[in-house]
Amino acid sequence: MALENKLELKLGQKLILTPQLQQSIKLLQLPLLELSQNLTQELMENPFLEETIEGVPEESMEISETAKEEEPQVKTHDDTEEPLEKLFDFKTSDYFESRASDGRDLGYFNDGTEALPPFDYGTKKPDLYEQLLWQLRLSRRTEQVGKVAEVIISNLNGDGYLQESLEDIARTAEVNIATAQEALRLIHEFDPPGVGAKDLQECLLLQLKPLNLENTIVEKILTEGFTELNSRKYRQLAARLKMSLEDILVAIKIIEGLDPKPGRNYTKDEAIHITPDVYVEEAEGEFIIMLNDEGIPRLRLSNRYRKLLTSKNKNELSPEEKKFLEEKMRAALWLIKSLDQRNRTIYRVTESILKFQGEFFRQGIGFLKPMTLRDVATDLSMHESTISRVTSNKYLQCPRGLLNFKFFFSNSVSGRGDVSSTSVKEIIKELIASEDTKAPLSDKSLVEILKGREINIAHRTVAKYREELKILSHLRRKKWT
Repeated sequence: MALENKLELKLGQKLILTPQLQQSIKLLQLPLLELSQNLTQELMENPFLEETIEGVPEESMEISETAKEEEPQVKTHDDTEEPLEKLFDFKTSDYFESRASDGRDLGYFNDGTEALPPFDYGTKKPDLYEQLLWQLRLSRRTEQVGKVAEVIISNLNGDGYLQESLEDIARTAEVNIATAQEALRLIHEFDPPGVGAKDLQECLLLQLKPLNLENTIVEKILTEGFTELNSRKYRQLAARLKMSLEDILVAIKIIEGLDPKPGRNYTKDEAIHITPDVYVEEAEGEFIIMLNDEGIPRLRLSNRYRKLLTSKNKNELSPEEKKFLEEKMRAALWLIKSLDQRNRTIYRVTESILKFQGEFFRQGIGFLKPMTLRDVATDLSMHESTISRVTSNKYLQCPRGLLNFKFFFSNSVSGRGDVSSTSVKEIIKELIASEDTKAPLSDKSLVEILKGREINIAHRTVAKYREELKILSHLRRKKWT
């Protein structure tokens, strides 16, 4: 087959994302904090943008800036700085004496309570790695064992469990397996008890030694009946160990007091403070939507740079300066327009959610209706991708609490087109919360109760919802007395 060159004419449609359109899409999906950081960066880079100060008219800002430029510079006869005692009629020693007499020494006010020592300020709680490393440095061991122990500590997860095998640890530290085992035994003696275990069973067994519970019924249950213990089959456990059920229950009460995650008390996870993007409040039976603009700089075009592009000053600029200013002005105008479009879109999406989920806002989660992105997109004549960008990583504050926008979108369950899966999960959660702990509800029982409420869902669907709610099975929820 011979190769040849030829010309062809084809018609086609393409969607080209210009930089301005990409910026508009990016602003639409940014959460509040990232939006504030993005606008602050634009303020620094674009001279045409300036922040509007609330309560100060535009004319007064221009006058103040002009006056600041024309303000004469006052110079002293001597360039050397005057001593503080010559400029003001007091001595620095008198100042510190007055502070001490008022009980305000060392930089903090004395309100009658015992003040903290200065070295206690700025202290932080050590994490698990720092806590174990501190104990390792105080322990008596060889240099080689200490090296391996530090590698082991580095491979512990947040719960205090060892993630890697001893063979891999020994290979990384370039030591034999016996040295790695000696280092691991050393870490097992550290605080918190149970740290360095490979699984839950070993973690609980390591905690028995500090409590003097070795060679007891508790240790026997953990070593010989851990499978029955894990599945809460206490009668089978009593029969297997040839003990009375009462003794088994007493030992299990002790096991329940052990810590399955010894490292969690040293985690540095802090509470994440969420700032809502939208506030919804009810007044006289009507809902009011307010966009949260706290911390968001209010942008406007700078009059000073706009005057440079007027016909009077245009001829004084070089072609490069003129091109630079025109590009920055177009970028500033598009940014302000995109920001305004973002606010309008978020407001309209919130308005549409209120239209579909009005009963939820008035009566609670039991009245949450099934709703998809397509429903809102059809209502607003927008594309689903636009609705998805608006609702991602954004939160709404209403009388029902602080909710993610994605919370309002859920599918309907089979049999009832007006019941959402979120509402069914809440019903399951309430039923399990009010159940008899001695005879908890099984998934089959939950299916029957929901069927009595005209909600027909399969057994596997109930199990899936229960697992999503992180609720144990009825056998694991059973309480023995």
